[in-house]
Amino acid sequence: MRAALTSAGGRLLEAVLAGDGDGYAGPHAQCPDDHQAGYAGVRDKTVTTVLGPVRISRAWYHCGECKHGFAPRDQQPGVAGATESPGLAEMNALAGAEVSFARAGRLLSGLAGLTISPRTIERSAEASGAAARTATAAEASAIRERRIVPMPPPGPLPDMLYVEVDGTGVPVRASQTEGRAGKSDDGTAGTREVKLARLFTVSRLDDDGRPVMDPGSSTYAFTFDGKNVLERLVEAEYLRRGGEHYRQVVALGDGAAWIWTMAEKLYPHATHITDIYHAREHLTDLASHLAFITPDPAAWLAGRSEELDAGNIDAIIDAARAFPLTGVKADELDKKLGYFERNAHRMRYANFNKLGMFTGSGAIEGGIKAIVVQRAKQSGMHWNVDGAADIIALRCQLASGRWDELWPARTAQPTGLRSAV
Repeated sequence: MRAALTSAGGRLLEAVLAGDGDGYAGPHAQCPDDHQAGYAGVRDKTVTTVLGPVRISRAWYHCGECKHGFAPRDQQPGVAGATESPGLAEMNALAGAEVSFARAGRLLSGLAGLTISPRTIERSAEASGAAARTATAAEASAIRERRIVPMPPPGPLPDMLYVEVDGTGVPVRASQTEGRAGKSDDGTAGTREVKLARLFTVSRLDDDGRPVMDPGSSTYAFTFDGKNVLERLVEAEYLRRGGEHYRQVVALGDGAAWIWTMAEKLYPHATHITDIYHAREHLTDLASHLAFITPDPAAWLAGRSEELDAGNIDAIIDAARAFPLTGVKADELDKKLGYFERNAHRMRYANFNKLGMFTGSGAIEGGIKAIVVQRAKQSGMHWNVDGAADIIALRCQLASGRWDELWPARTAQPTGLRSAV
């Protein structure tokens, strides 16, 4: 029954498209590069749609200067330069972004009766992702250069805006890590780092006084191109969301210096918080370093953990320096305490808790898992960087609630800078 209905739908669509004419625009038409092109007859084109293959007859024009031909008729159904309909492209993009390309093919077959190879889905989804990346970069540039000035966010505004960043390695092909040092036994790299930023808001506390992330408030930015590129993307997203209008902005990170440098530059009024879970890891490492000299290492760590939770970093430093170390041990102690000394003002955890702020980076770690790990770090996967970036771009678009902006033909009022894919 489904096959019969799909076939009938395909024939009906073909008839509807034929009824709109072939797009003849006279003996001459303007080519995409603004040259005059001459009419060169009628050519048929087969387009793969969600209803199967559909043939379209189009008036064909040839430009003598460009040495290329084109069909004005292709613009209306959104198939200029493409052999699949926008609807099928979106299905491929969504399926390919959510699951492996092989599984996406099985899903489309089972749910829509479409027979599409994994390789075709991969090419289609990555093309859509590449378009999303291009549009995102263009939007970010326009916002940063003030060629686009976002409207203030509608009120009432949530109380706090959080900005969290982190990174993870994505397994890639050997050709993608050539010349890069890594953690493998032979010293080579098997992954490329993707940096991800998550912005979200908090409007209320739960019954226990803990902050609650506002549903649907998260948006994401990412890059494989390092912290400087991420900084530009975060700046644009912060401005797009009207970050300067929020009463309280919170920058939460693992303690890496570049995170605080970025925060001080982009939102200097923000409260900085070092992720308490990373701080506890550093405290455990400090206790391990001193275990040979502390009478009761477990009790020493327990005492320092209470001081950490209270935000009393000076007490931790004083307790660690109470031991008379020399040489390498003293040098190592200085390095380990440097983390606490540099971040002491970002570790006032008891005070942050009283203010109803998050002190752990669970939001960005959850984002890393949902955006990157669940799709790009599965067993046996080895990507090229562009392909991984294309799929991650689609997942960010979906998780940010901006998926429809990739497909403006579906809405009466297309938003943003996204062009139809």
